Amino acid sequence: MQIQVLNSTRIATLGAVMALTIGLAGCGTSTGERASSGAGIGAAVGAGAAAVTGGSVVQGAVIGGGVGAATGAATDADDINLE
Repeated sequence: MQIQVLNSTRIATLGAVMALTIGLAGCGTSTGERASSGAGIGAAVGAGAAAVTGGSVVQGAVIGGGVGAATGAATDADDINLE
């Protein structure tokens, strides 16, 4: 029973990481700026989520950074504007 709770906690945390990364990856005006800021934010969120759930912090940072960079590069200022 405890293993199932841990797995659902990790899934919920991963979903939260992805939502935060997508929401915050839009910082910047050019594609490069948005990809860079998304990568930084995603790496920080991924590492933090991995640390909380007992996963690999490095792996969490790499995955979060990749998702953040891809999201930042795929969006433009009209899609997500935090100003």
